[in-house]
Amino acid sequence: MTDKTLIDLSWDEFDEHRDPRPDTNDFDAVVERAVSRRGFLGGALAFGSGAAVFGTAGLLGSTTAARAEAHGGFAFDAIDISTDHQIHLPDGYQHKVLVRWGDALWSEANDAFKDGLVSVDMSDKVFGENTDGMELFDVDGKEVIAVNSEYVNPKINLPEASEGMPQTADDVQMLKNFQGVTVMEITKGDNGYEVVKDSPYNRRITHETEMTLAGPLAGHDLVKTNADPEGMTVKGTMNNCGSGKTLWGTYLTCEENFNGYFGATGDMPEGEGYSRYGIGGEGRYAYEKFDDRYDLSKEPNEPHRHGFVTEINPADASSTPIKRTALGRFKHENAEMVQASDGRIVVYLGDDERGEYLYRYVSNGTWEEGQDGGELLNDGTLYVAKFHDDQTGEWLALTPDTTGMNAAEILAFTRMAASAAGGTTMDRPEWVAANPTKPEAYVALTNNKNRGVKPNAGGDDTSVNAVNPRETNNFGQIARWTPADGNHAADDFTWDLYVMAGNPTVYDNVYAGSDNVTKGNMFNSPDGMAFSSDGMLWIQTDGDDSNEGEFEGQGNNQMLVGNPETGEIARFMTVPNGAEVTGLCWSLDGKTAFVGVQHPGGAWPDGDGKPRSSVVAVWREDGSVIG
Repeated sequence: MTDKTLIDLSWDEFDEHRDPRPDTNDFDAVVERAVSRRGFLGGALAFGSGAAVFGTAGLLGSTTAARAEAHGGFAFDAIDISTDHQIHLPDGYQHKVLVRWGDALWSEANDAFKDGLVSVDMSDKVFGENTDGMELFDVDGKEVIAVNSEYVNPKINLPEASEGMPQTADDVQMLKNFQGVTVMEITKGDNGYEVVKDSPYNRRITHETEMTLAGPLAGHDLVKTNADPEGMTVKGTMNNCGSGKTLWGTYLTCEENFNGYFGATGDMPEGEGYSRYGIGGEGRYAYEKFDDRYDLSKEPNEPHRHGFVTEINPADASSTPIKRTALGRFKHENAEMVQASDGRIVVYLGDDERGEYLYRYVSNGTWEEGQDGGELLNDGTLYVAKFHDDQTGEWLALTPDTTGMNAAEILAFTRMAASAAGGTTMDRPEWVAANPTKPEAYVALTNNKNRGVKPNAGGDDTSVNAVNPRETNNFGQIARWTPADGNHAADDFTWDLYVMAGNPTVYDNVYAGSDNVTKGNMFNSPDGMAFSSDGMLWIQTDGDDSNEGEFEGQGNNQMLVGNPETGEIARFMTVPNGAEVTGLCWSLDGKTAFVGVQHPGGAWPDGDGKPRSSVVAVWREDGSVIG
């Protein structure tokens, strides 16, 4: 495959390129065989006691047993789908762009974005590309927001002559600078929220920013390189997808598809540690051609230094980011932190790849208000989730005894440890969200076309199970669990499915979705999630927006609001065609929501020229709280 065609692949397609699916399989006609919901569950998808209760008060829970046709429980009237290149909201709501890729963070970059491009010397002084997870912080009464920039679009970001692939070291440097994290102060004026240029809190953290490795893997031979023989200091955080917020007021940025940044100009090192993570061949952005750090034939350990959760202090622009190795190494989506009943810190983590796992980290120490808890993220135990078909589950500790691996190997090669311990393979576990009003948590299982078709990259079984109950699952679902005794550190839990996305206008079987999916709220591929202070679950999608075939009638990607008590779900926002909705947080007064719009199509938001990923502010016209 040439560089140019490689850059056109989505990250999921990139994984498939590294781990191609068989040309034929026994499940190619699975949808055609599914003539009815009952027939499907009684045959191809039968998996024990859970099969008999799909769509009833059993598997989906009593709160979602009735089809939700009305949306009286929400403070807005649900909107219809859209297929254009605009943002749509309910009546009584407004939005404006807060910041776009290329917008200046400092006055010296006011004119940096010209004719659709930014010069390399200004590329680390502007807002980054492809906004993703974000969190807002109160720093001495000022509002400071941290925003991930997950990846780049070289055909948009580079000069046309580059043909969508870096041709020089400067091209590579520019792409490195457009990614990472933006920290910036924002303030509300007469024209709504705006970025405060030249604020002492403003900061760009890129692929070149120096950071510290902390936790059990720091200093280990697996993370030592020619440039860092002590294995303690690493450059850059990359492919920053979801996010998290610590109880002590710092930002957690999560490294997802880090594997795609590495390639080999010479001999490629071998081993499961590379193949299981999709590392090898040529990098997505040709970094290895211009920077030895990304050349596996020269620095075989460099990939072992990425794929972590990185902690950033938004209140101190001079602080050094810290990679917390104790939280494991995999394709992190987000990091949802809660506190256990006994004061220990718990972090829920998803590994966003087909057939990978859901994790939990539990600190050994406890946290109290006012404490800097960073060290708690260096000393604890990592667990993988095991979901049973009787709607119970357990967290399996990843230890030398349960995995046959030493402590360092468990953290460097967490996927293999989870396989060895016997976790449940999941349909791309993405964001985890914990309900602020009760002890329960939700995970978005975005989709998995390989469910029941092929094993994951480690050869683990991906047959249908109760929590992932559909073969060739192109729609996704959201699972939720309640820890035993309401204690997030408990090893046991019960679970159900809050919703199974689908299309009831095309299918009359399991692909129609659960009973709380209707013609008026249907969607595919739930991805981002966040709870507002009122206990409502906000759901963002990153799915197929072709509006064709099995996705007909679903339109562009969208943000919906779900009621955990009734199971009702209503569509709140749609974004431009080609975009996904990603990242959500609220102003300190709860009256403004900040929403990310990634990789839009058309010429949004400027109306002409190149599309620019952006963060938008959304508010109610009557000034009421919306989050």
